[in-house]
Amino acid sequence: MKVADAIRGRLVVSCQAQDSDSPFVDTAHMMAMASAAVLGGAAGLRAQGIAHVRGMADLGVPVIGLVKRSTPGSAVYITPTAADVTALTRAGAQIVAADGTARPRPGGEKLVDLVAAAHAGGALFMADVDSLDAALAAVDAGADLVGTTLSGYTAGPVPEWPDIALVGALARHCPVPVIAEGRYRTRAQVSAAFAEGAWAVVVGTAISDPVRTTRWFAQACPHPTAEP
Repeated sequence: MKVADAIRGRLVVSCQAQDSDSPFVDTAHMMAMASAAVLGGAAGLRAQGIAHVRGMADLGVPVIGLVKRSTPGSAVYITPTAADVTALTRAGAQIVAADGTARPRPGGEKLVDLVAAAHAGGALFMADVDSLDAALAAVDAGADLVGTTLSGYTAGPVPEWPDIALVGALARHCPVPVIAEGRYRTRAQVSAAFAEGAWAVVVGTAISDPVRTTRWFAQACPHPTAEP
């Protein structure tokens, strides 16, 4: 758990290009963003895609790696298969994040299969969950960390604010580090997550997605869209 100790009580920055037309889809541009995050004090990075994971692995902080892709017959989108896990460990991910909800995985794979693949590659396994029940099941499957990443994303409309209550529930009931993630936008929210028992807090869009962050501010303007 030496890697987990490196992020304890600290900030992890998720550097991901959410839109295909974002300039940060380019690996070199995303590397600049990740380097800036490390200079600013990020103790770890969360990276999407093999090329981005491979690049960030050289920045001297732990990398939580994942891939996002749709698979037929399954709603699981974050690191759906054990083969994805293996590819991420080979790219240098020290922690592999994957969907840890109760939703069926493609090909009938089980979460325990992904955990085994992460451990075989020398990495820790982080289960991105949406509930306490999912977190407890992930711990039973061998997950080394659990994150609130998918809270609010598996049913109904997506809430505006982070699920800090779930952070507290996981911290009280799970015997592994709890990573607070999902819609963190303010210092107060980060502090509240730590007060509830978070091991580390992941902030993504508010730091590393200037396209969406600009939209938030633009929406507060009397004329939120640019004139042609």
